[in-house]
Amino acid sequence: MPRWTMIEAIRDALNVMMARDDRVVVFGQDVGRFGGVFRCTDGLQGKYGASRCFDTPISESGIVGVAVGMGAYGLRPVAEIQFADYMYPAYDQIVSEAARLRFRSAGDFSAPLVVRMPCGGGIFGAQTHSQSPEALFTHVAGLKTVIPSNPHDAKGLLIAAIEDDDPVIFLEPKRIYNGPFDGHHDRPVVPWSTHELSETPEGYYMVPLGEAVVRREGADVTILAYGTMVHVAEAACQSVGIDAEIIDLRTLVPLDLETVVRSVGKTGRCVIVHEATRTSGFGAELAAQVQEHCFYHLETAIVRVTGWDTPYPHAQEWDYYPGPDRVGRALTRVMET
Repeated sequence: MPRWTMIEAIRDALNVMMARDDRVVVFGQDVGRFGGVFRCTDGLQGKYGASRCFDTPISESGIVGVAVGMGAYGLRPVAEIQFADYMYPAYDQIVSEAARLRFRSAGDFSAPLVVRMPCGGGIFGAQTHSQSPEALFTHVAGLKTVIPSNPHDAKGLLIAAIEDDDPVIFLEPKRIYNGPFDGHHDRPVVPWSTHELSETPEGYYMVPLGEAVVRREGADVTILAYGTMVHVAEAACQSVGIDAEIIDLRTLVPLDLETVVRSVGKTGRCVIVHEATRTSGFGAELAAQVQEHCFYHLETAIVRVTGWDTPYPHAQEWDYYPGPDRVGRALTRVMET
């Protein structure tokens, strides 16, 4: 199998689906001739033409609004918002139109669209290029929210998202776009390198939405993570020597609650890790679900390790993220109580 970065895996997923289904169209700012600011759509316009991979004006509400209309009339649009931080002008279209179309029309119309967004920090992008807004979507009925942690899953999940008959928010952690970093360090050993790639099958395959995966089996404590934080959790486990089980959620909505409950029921302890702001972050929902479904199995309080409750602090970017040290301290604390 080829060894690809997440960027290459996403590009191949789009290529596979555009070849399989002429209803799939790809568009957004700079995604056509230029191939996207992260090169995720490089070469697609040359292969499929400007009617199926094209540039749009700088209008996020227009991009998503067009995608809703395309989906309602039978196409399979994949719209790119250049950075997740730019999605706020489009939020009304996502919430009021895309998420509700099936319900408002009593099933006469649907919005089978994907909105791709690079998310999270780690590229020195400051406040308007580094946010993790997943909780803003997981709260909205009618949306599915996906965050992969590796190239294999990114490709399979994106294919599944394109084939889904309802709107999917597909968040891509740009800190791991070009290969996993050495989680024992706060930063990639060689930023933007491709020195560590993942085996990713060529051709068509799906990773079903709504299915988590156990990345590391363990008996002492369950770590719930997604995206970049899966790698941080793995590094923390190695550092502190605790027999932790790591669940990579992959899809936040629908949540694979069965896998979460099975793991916490076995270990009796739970640490939740995410990059976004702590208050009202998706970790709060995870903690509530674990408390409701695993109360009699819990040996100690659920612990969250998250970003700070501040506007994105560019000058302290690498302190803001949960790193192996912070996650390791949380693991040690739950094992001592």
